[in-house]
Amino acid sequence: MKAGKTPSQEIDDIIENAAGWKGKKLSQLRAAIKKADPAVVEEVKWKKPSKPEGVAVWSHDGILCVADILKNAVRLTFPKGAQIKDSKKIFNTRLDSKTVRAIDFYEEDAIDATALKRLILDAVKVNTSK
Repeated sequence: MKAGKTPSQEIDDIIENAAGWKGKKLSQLRAAIKKADPAVVEEVKWKKPSKPEGVAVWSHDGILCVADILKNAVRLTFPKGAQIKDSKKIFNTRLDSKTVRAIDFYEEDAIDATALKRLILDAVKVNTSK
């Protein structure tokens, strides 16, 4: 990656460099997150030798969610997910954690934009109610 890029451009690169369906899925998730909260801030964090491109992060008064490209899935992790009401039961991993919740999206999975929007807005409420 070239120096001097904005976080949004760095996330564009992460999407572009993700293999096949994973890049498309991450792009769809990003669009849903930005639509749910137009005030969301895109960031790239945790750059390290094993992951020089870093990790896509969306924040609003604190981190809302983090996207990771896994071997067989795209994971959206909510650091304060245990505090969020998941009435549609879309969290499907990290369910035993006292703080974190996550959703693993696989190639054939559709994104429930309405349920995801509700999670994003609830995460914003958790962050802004401190």
